[in-house]
Amino acid sequence: MTAPASTGRAWENDAVLTVEHLTMRFGGLTAVNDLSFNVGRGDITALIGPNGAGKTTVFNCVTGFYKPTEGRITMRHGKVSNDFIERVTDTGERYRVEGNAGVYLLERMPDFTISDKAKVARTFQNIRLFAGMTVLENLLVAQHNRLMVASNFTFGGLLGLPGYRKARQASMEKAIYWMERVNLLDRADDPAGDLPYGAQRRLEIARSMCTDPHLLCLDEPAAGLNPRESAELNDLLQFIRREHGTSILLIEHDMGVVMEISDHVVVLDYGEKISDGDAEAVRNDPKVIAAYLGVDDEEEIEEILEEDAEIAKAHARGEEVSDDVVMPEKAKAKSKAKPKAKKAAPAKARSEPVPAAAGATPAPAMAGGLNAPRDGKGDNLTRIKGIGPINEKKLNAHGIFHFDQIAAWKAADVKQAEDYLAFDGRIKREEWVKQAKTLAKGGDTDFSKRVDKGAVPSSRSGKGKGGSK
Repeated sequence: MTAPASTGRAWENDAVLTVEHLTMRFGGLTAVNDLSFNVGRGDITALIGPNGAGKTTVFNCVTGFYKPTEGRITMRHGKVSNDFIERVTDTGERYRVEGNAGVYLLERMPDFTISDKAKVARTFQNIRLFAGMTVLENLLVAQHNRLMVASNFTFGGLLGLPGYRKARQASMEKAIYWMERVNLLDRADDPAGDLPYGAQRRLEIARSMCTDPHLLCLDEPAAGLNPRESAELNDLLQFIRREHGTSILLIEHDMGVVMEISDHVVVLDYGEKISDGDAEAVRNDPKVIAAYLGVDDEEEIEEILEEDAEIAKAHARGEEVSDDVVMPEKAKAKSKAKPKAKKAAPAKARSEPVPAAAGATPAPAMAGGLNAPRDGKGDNLTRIKGIGPINEKKLNAHGIFHFDQIAAWKAADVKQAEDYLAFDGRIKREEWVKQAKTLAKGGDTDFSKRVDKGAVPSSRSGKGKGGSK
């Protein structure tokens, strides 16, 4: 099945999944409250938000693990009119198929029929492979239902009837196809539990694709992956969408993955939707910055967005600027009312801590912090996978302006930075130090190359100082 050509916003014009007024309560706790959103046919839709926002609860409702307290979850096969959906709803049916069109009301269906009839597959936060089975066996067991039907529920398999032999051959071919796609053909006879973590993630996705889903739900597929594995995951998901026309709904905390591949992003906070749109619109939404990136002051958010816009305009004019050169009018007015201290001259010693402004609470010192960037211009730290504009500003505020400063971090320095940024192991997992060492020597990573081309919306394009080329 080849992906259809995209026309406008598929989630508005051609939805494969519609979630309407979904509410899920556990006793007195409301985990999801009146949530509505669409998943476009052939789109990659990301469901993001802070921990505890209700993302996995939404997944569990869509895939039948939970029965929602309120709301309707509609899966569409083919072109389906709203009247068709209302007729199925009014009759109390679970699903109805008319010709090439099908309506499936997932909140009414048992979980196993959601996979079998509605063609919704999922993966989990914690990998759930059959560790004792081989890679090949994991892909064959995903096709168990069709093999059982072909075998007339065992007897055809025992007798080796032609229909069963044909179905088994087709299942083997499909398993081999997906092993090739996820680069595991040479490990076909190895136990799944012996595979590296990243390979197990890819195998779990391949196993889901063996069920021929119309909608693939992925719960944090990039969790625990290094930058190279994340790039391979991006390529795999794009392949699935492009070559198989499968719509993808994913939960993900890796903003590099989300912003690079998502057509549509839905943001939850405390079980409620706070933003819904394309990646660029969501990235610049003040509510998302406040709730998801940890900025509380709405006025500060607006200043950040205005400053980023001014920097982008300066770059478009071909001017080489750093973040602290351009100041929006609101900030200028503030600076007149309350003069700032003069910026110190560029520091020569990397070990000199950043001094706190008079009357201000001193910021926690970071290893190798500088008073100011060397030569007045810092490196584009967003070329490191995992550092977006917000975290770059935080690092700059603590004297971290250059790749070689991060490259020099030891284990204790990484722990200090993770504690400050509330990243809980992310810096080590995403290999910031390794990336920084490569970039400090003038080299490139796969991620930095995409940033330099302007292909990563969450990063500033350009490899030179201050983000310009």
